[in-house]
Amino acid sequence: MGRFFFFSFLSLLWVPIIFPTVMALPLYTNSRWIVDGEGQRVKLACLNWVSHMEVVVAEGLSKQPVDAISGRIKSMGFNCVRLTWPLFLATNDSLASLTVRQSFQNLGLSESIAGIQANNPSILDLSLIQAFQAVVSSLGTNNMMVILDNHISKPGWCCSASDRNGFFGDEYFNPDLWVKGLTRTARIFNDVANVVGMSLRNELRGTRQNVNDWYRYMQKGAEAVHSANPDVLVILSGLNYDKDLSFIRDQPVDITFIGKLVYEMHWYGFTDGKAWESGNPNQVCGRVVDNMMRLSGFLLEQGWPLFVSEFGIDLRGTVVNDNRYFNCFMAVAAEHDLDWALWTLVGSYYLREGVIGLSEYYGVLDSNWRDIRNPSFLKRISTLQSPFQGFCVLRKSLMEPLRLGPCTDSEAWSYTSQKNLKLMGTLYCLQAEGLDDPATLGIISTVSGSKWEVISDSQMHISTKVGDGTTVCLDVDSSNNLVTTTCKCISRDNMCDPGSQWFKLVDSTRSSNSKEIF
Repeated sequence: MGRFFFFSFLSLLWVPIIFPTVMALPLYTNSRWIVDGEGQRVKLACLNWVSHMEVVVAEGLSKQPVDAISGRIKSMGFNCVRLTWPLFLATNDSLASLTVRQSFQNLGLSESIAGIQANNPSILDLSLIQAFQAVVSSLGTNNMMVILDNHISKPGWCCSASDRNGFFGDEYFNPDLWVKGLTRTARIFNDVANVVGMSLRNELRGTRQNVNDWYRYMQKGAEAVHSANPDVLVILSGLNYDKDLSFIRDQPVDITFIGKLVYEMHWYGFTDGKAWESGNPNQVCGRVVDNMMRLSGFLLEQGWPLFVSEFGIDLRGTVVNDNRYFNCFMAVAAEHDLDWALWTLVGSYYLREGVIGLSEYYGVLDSNWRDIRNPSFLKRISTLQSPFQGFCVLRKSLMEPLRLGPCTDSEAWSYTSQKNLKLMGTLYCLQAEGLDDPATLGIISTVSGSKWEVISDSQMHISTKVGDGTTVCLDVDSSNNLVTTTCKCISRDNMCDPGSQWFKLVDSTRSSNSKEIF
């Protein structure tokens, strides 16, 4: 039935991830994977760094030196940055030639000018386009890949359906000017090795949306970028705030180049309103994932890379809707080994929607850009930063309990047609002794507690019946040990939290560890 690894979504351990500092750039695509020049998988684990707001300067430069920020991104285990930019930076020469100092002066942001003078004096009197290039260069010095994301046309906060930036033909979204801006930007970074991709447009939206214009202009933009800079990945977004690519299912894009096309999608907890908070987490997760796979996830099955270029939560940890959504997101991201970009690096903004110094609670850094806002979240996200990472079921010996640990240390399991979960290459199978007892290994696969089924709408509860007929589910106790307890949230209860019982059987090509001691 294939080789699998148990993957649990309870965040109790942290496995530091170390990325190779050298890869064979540029990047390409091979079926649904992004690969380097030697054909090796490169998993994008990115942070969004905002540079599309009114000042048109990468956020945070008044708080910390740019090289310190770039180095901090690397130290947190990310390997790339999705760097946002407004179209007018590339199409309005008067804007692009403004100095950083002038841009802040025009908005009355004297405190930010003083901060940049203290932390990044060499940037203060650069033009806006030169300052943007300096940020890209700093990221390159720190071995960070960059994806340039055309986030909006007119600089400012994004996005709403009525901001006149949403779709081709809107007041601030002239298609011909857009292609011109993409072309110019692609040329500027033509010889910059760490710029590995260009996202053509963020979150298409509004009443003008239609499929015909999407094909007409997105294909034109893709060809323009590839012609100007053949090295970069060309990343296409869908409709309805980057949620809907369903029209691609029956009508692929018509472009002249190969090996460079990637699709992107966005997925937040608020995408589905308050459903996560008001509904049963298992049912909501099952329904939302089914819908996501229908709208965009099917592209993986068709052999296209799918980049989740935005997701994130309120990192204060108090929003139930976000916390429940994120458990489900983690499962999907691990199961499909997705490439992704977390929203956001930003701890605070120079100016956002009229508020000076507004804190960003989705940001991994605090408002001073000094400390990590939520270290436990960063530990969780680290499990997705490399292929086939996470918290997996491990065993040290037959006498010790099964427990969670790094997937790099795990053995492979197989799920048989008799519904046994067996350790590959052994006679041992997973067994449940009783309610609230540790899960064990045994060699008799026909006894009670040895046949396991995936249940619940989320498809993440793994259950069996023990000797007295009680149904139990795999769970994790406070010591990271695998136990069997009463299944949580199977009914329509919306007050429960099933997170510790959410497991996935993840198909893997990694070989099992032949040196494991029984």
